[in-house]
Amino acid sequence: MKIAIIGTRGIPNNHGGFEQCAEYLSKYLVSKDHEVFVYNSHIHPYQEKVWNGVNIVHCIDPEDRIGTPGQFIYDLYCIMDTRKRNFDVILQLGYTSSSIWGWLLPKKPVIVTNMDGLEWKRSKYSKPVKGFLKIAERLAIKTSDFLVSDSIGIKEYLKEKYNKNSEYIAYGAELFEKPDIKILKKYDVEKYEYDILIARLEPENNIEVILDGIVHQKNKSPFLVIGKHETKFGEYLKDKFKSNKNVRFLGGIYNLNYLNNLRYYSNRYFHGHSVGGTNPSLLEAMASNCFIIANDNKFNKGVLGDDALYFKNSEDIVNCLERQKEKYSSFIGNNLKKIKQELNWDHINNKYEEYLQKCLTSKLGK
Repeated sequence: MKIAIIGTRGIPNNHGGFEQCAEYLSKYLVSKDHEVFVYNSHIHPYQEKVWNGVNIVHCIDPEDRIGTPGQFIYDLYCIMDTRKRNFDVILQLGYTSSSIWGWLLPKKPVIVTNMDGLEWKRSKYSKPVKGFLKIAERLAIKTSDFLVSDSIGIKEYLKEKYNKNSEYIAYGAELFEKPDIKILKKYDVEKYEYDILIARLEPENNIEVILDGIVHQKNKSPFLVIGKHETKFGEYLKDKFKSNKNVRFLGGIYNLNYLNNLRYYSNRYFHGHSVGGTNPSLLEAMASNCFIIANDNKFNKGVLGDDALYFKNSEDIVNCLERQKEKYSSFIGNNLKKIKQELNWDHINNKYEEYLQKCLTSKLGK
């Protein structure tokens, strides 16, 4: 197949979950003798035309100059370029800023869209933005031939809301098997004597709820908050908890080896995400031997099942602080098994390849 992947800032990944998916998937598809093109922002650090056999198409991206509207312009340039290249399949990762241009997608290729999370539920967005995101969601469904859901919750939502079937394909992760305890010195912590959360500092990630519970712990062990905090909500959190010296805002850490070591040697890992599908950072925590305490919602439960503790409020957090990692080895072992058997990148990439082939065959047969 001749396949285009659009909707990301580009590869190799230096941004987020969809970019990580595009990186692993495109490399895998090339290894299976498909011809693959990934669309990159022209300001992406990688400026070559080929990466590990993957063709890179750089398109103009004015987001750095004009902000969010630049995303829409970048997606338009990407879509217009796809009209020139005679693709068999176009895989869209997300739809937020591309679906308004869906009517410009070429007619010949099969259009497969990963529907991301329920973006319009994110509390950081204003009512007008939420209204637009609902429209964008409907447009993406209308202009796509086939849909992908990255969680069972999203699959059920699309069926209930739009009566549309979608293929459940989660994200993947790689087992973290080479811990290096020396990295802890950089952050002045000792193994299994600190707790951690890794998230964007946004209200829907329940960081305030978690920290409201954390400040009540008696032993005051370090609590590491990892995520870019130079935001309005981030500044609010730093100010609210500034008197609690055990709460440490470390900012964004983008070295995956450092992150995985901090996960691996933590006592408890808190995952507060409440919106969206399968979260990549949750899979990485599972793959890094974490004892996970997660927000009680169907997206997290769809991945973790019975192999985590769950919280709904800060009182639940206080109760969870009585639990120690060494008593939950079965949780950790079961989550590692899920990564090995179901949520590793080879398995996920194979599912994508099979589904894209199935979609193309279906369209050609019509």
